[in-house]
Amino acid sequence: MKITVIGCGYLGATHAACLASLGFEVLGVEIDPARRSALERGVLPFFEPDLPELLVEQVESGRLRFTDDMAEAAAFGDVHFVCVGTPQRADGMGADLSYVEGAVAALAPYLDRPTLVVGKSTVPVGTAERLQEILRTTAPAGEAVEVAWNPEFLREGFAVKDTIEPDRLVLGVLSERAEALLREVYAQPIAGGCPVIVTDFPTAELVKVAANSFLATKISFINAMAELCDVTGADVVTLADAIGFDARIGRRFLNAGVGFGGGCLPKDIRAFRARAEELGVKDALRFLHEIDRINIRRRKRVIKIARAELGGRLPGKRVAVLGAAFKPNSDDIRDSPALEIAATLHEKGVRVVVHDPEAIPPARKKHPELEYADTIEAACEGADLVLHLTEWLEYRSVDPVALGAVVAGKRMIDGRNCLDLAAYADAGWTVRSLGRPTVG
Repeated sequence: MKITVIGCGYLGATHAACLASLGFEVLGVEIDPARRSALERGVLPFFEPDLPELLVEQVESGRLRFTDDMAEAAAFGDVHFVCVGTPQRADGMGADLSYVEGAVAALAPYLDRPTLVVGKSTVPVGTAERLQEILRTTAPAGEAVEVAWNPEFLREGFAVKDTIEPDRLVLGVLSERAEALLREVYAQPIAGGCPVIVTDFPTAELVKVAANSFLATKISFINAMAELCDVTGADVVTLADAIGFDARIGRRFLNAGVGFGGGCLPKDIRAFRARAEELGVKDALRFLHEIDRINIRRRKRVIKIARAELGGRLPGKRVAVLGAAFKPNSDDIRDSPALEIAATLHEKGVRVVVHDPEAIPPARKKHPELEYADTIEAACEGADLVLHLTEWLEYRSVDPVALGAVVAGKRMIDGRNCLDLAAYADAGWTVRSLGRPTVG
C-alpha cells in the first residue's frame, strides 16, 4: 500500500513522517513552495519534540518525499489522507472548509481507479457525506472512490507518540473495504492493543469536537471556581486536588490559570456552536458560549491583577512575560493567552519584555512591537513585575533567589499555578496566583 498525505502543516507533516516510520511509502502533497522545500531537506517549519529526527530519518530512507502535483499523488496513492487546516472563518465563528474542499476538488479529476480518501481534519458534522458525493460525481472512477473519516487526537508536544501509539482509533466508514484498508494502515498500533471504534460519518466527525468541548468545559469550570476562590480566600489548587480524587471527575485538566489557547480548543468550540445553530439545535451547545467567555475573562483578570500590583498605574512600568506559546513544548502562538496579555499590557503603555524557549520567532513576527529576550534573566532584568504565563519546565525550575537579584521589584503573578510558592516567599517575593491566596 502507498499513502499520500495532502497538506503538510503540523498535522500532515507529523502523520506523513510517522506513517513512513511504520514502513509505508508516503508522498506528502504541499503546495506552499517554502514549506515543501524545507520538508524535502528534512527541516520542520515548526517546533515539535522528536519529530525533526524522525523526519530526517524518513526522508533519507526514501520512504518519504514531497510534491505539489496532485496528478502524481493520485497515480501514487492507494489511500489519500486529507490533513489541511480548518481555521475559523473570517466572517463568523464557523469552520472555514475551503482548504478541505479545495484539496478534494483538486484531487478528484485524477482518481481513475478504486481508492480511499480519508479525512483527518476537524470538520463540522455533515462534511464527509458532502465530500463523498463530490467525489462520486467528479472522479473518473466514480463510486469506486470512497471517503472515510479518521479524526486526529494529537497533543502538541506529544504528536509523534500520539500518532504511532494512539490511545484510540476512530474509523468512520461506509464499507468493509474502507475499514479493512484503514486497519491495514494502522496494523501496528492495533496489534499493540489500541482500541478501534468503527462508526458512521456523523459520529466520527463529532468525536473530536465533542472531546475538545469537554476538555474546554473542564478547564473553564475550574477557572470559574478560581474566581470564587479569589473572593472567598479559598485555594483552587487544593480544591482541584480534592474533587479530582473522585473517579468520575479526575484530576487532569483541572488546572486553573490563564485559560486555554492554541489552534484547536478555541476555534473548535466556536465552530461547534455555529454548526449546532445551522442544524437548529443551538440551545444544546449554548453553554459553550459561557465556556468561551470564562476563558477570555482569565486574560483580563491577569491585566487587572498586574495593574493592582503596580500601584494602579501601568504606563512606564517594565514587565517581564515568561512564555509566548500557548503551552509548553510548542512554538504555537495561535490564540495564546500569554501573548495576548503581553500585547495588551504594551497597548497600555507598559514596556514588555518576553521570553520563550521556542516561540520567540513566531511571536516577534506577529507582535514586532514587543521586546524579546534570549534568556530568562535578560527578560526579568529591571522588571517591576514578572508574569509566569506558560508552564515551561525552565520557568518552574528557576531559582527565586537568583531571579530576585536582577528584578527591580520582587513581584510575580503565577498565571499557571505551578510555581513553588513557599520558595518564592522565602526569597522575599510577593506572588499573586489565580484562585489562591497571595504569598509573601
